[in-house]
Amino acid sequence: MAQRLALRRLLLLTPRAPPGSAFGTSAGRGSTFNVQDGSDFQDRVVNSPKPVVVDFHAQWCGPCKILGPRLEKMVAKQEGKVVMAKVDIDDHTDLAIEYEVSAVPTVLAMKNGDVVDKFVGIKDEDQLEAFLKKLIGA
Repeated sequence: MAQRLALRRLLLLTPRAPPGSAFGTSAGRGSTFNVQDGSDFQDRVVNSPKPVVVDFHAQWCGPCKILGPRLEKMVAKQEGKVVMAKVDIDDHTDLAIEYEVSAVPTVLAMKNGDVVDKFVGIKDEDQLEAFLKKLIGA
């Protein structure tokens, strides 16, 4: 309990991330979330009524730091038609294994609990837009 309070105080004292950073933006708030555990993944991704983009990443991954904010920005532009789940593979190795993630960044497109598309590596904004439009059927 004391650790949780200390962490909460630290988070309150920590400066907010600048717009466009990997930690979320006001534009992306609500459309992007960090997966907490397997149960959270099941509830918010597999059982989601909306299509979900799942970003498997790692803190130590340079390309992930480039793709993450770019992908968040593109998801936010979809105005709620799709949500984005971020999964740190070091924290959630079980999910990475279950979804056969062998390199990061790996991005899955999920609809009704099924993987319908995926890519590995960095994509430019045009490629991301095409990936998202295919997912939401636009």
